[in-house]
Amino acid sequence: MTNLPNLGPHTTLYLLIAGVVAILFLARRVPVLGRLLSFAMTAGALVIVALLVVERAQFDPMFARMAQRFQIGGQQVVGKEMRVPMASDGHFWVRVKLGGVERRMLVDSGATVTAISADTAAAAGIEPSDSVMPVVMQTANGNIAAQTATVPVLRIGNVIARDLPVVVSPAFGEMNVVGMNFLSRLKSWRVEEGVLILTPHHPQEAT
Repeated sequence: MTNLPNLGPHTTLYLLIAGVVAILFLARRVPVLGRLLSFAMTAGALVIVALLVVERAQFDPMFARMAQRFQIGGQQVVGKEMRVPMASDGHFWVRVKLGGVERRMLVDSGATVTAISADTAAAAGIEPSDSVMPVVMQTANGNIAAQTATVPVLRIGNVIARDLPVVVSPAFGEMNVVGMNFLSRLKSWRVEEGVLILTPHHPQEAT
């Protein structure tokens, strides 16, 4: 009896490769099958791109605008207009409520994503989770790795953000930052005579 070669633990992989080769061979000989295969590959690529855009939109305003244009993913901020006077240090600081705790956070339009410290996340009951695309934050002290999480409700006065993606890292120390992924979901935000004005899409009372 002739012994078959032992493919070991990679048997499934080898069979998959053989199947792909067979399909490609048939596709070249059968035009209809080739067109169907091409359509399936194109559709699969579009689905993958859409999933990546939705995933990245949570942490990048450019991708968020793409998601809004094609009506995939994204969320809005609601509440009344909020006015924040500039502090003596030249920055805008806001009192933010999230997960039942209140924190003083820096509003930074140069920050791509809202960032909270590991201590703030723990106090608010926010559990970080792994992201499809790893998040590496560029800081003055170099690059740091951060985990992703979602804040169910984030309140700044009467301005509310629901299901807001954030990044969490112990490397942030005690610093918490409101970033562009919050600001970009407002109808507008601007600075007038030392006052930061946050205007949501649909002003309403916070509940």
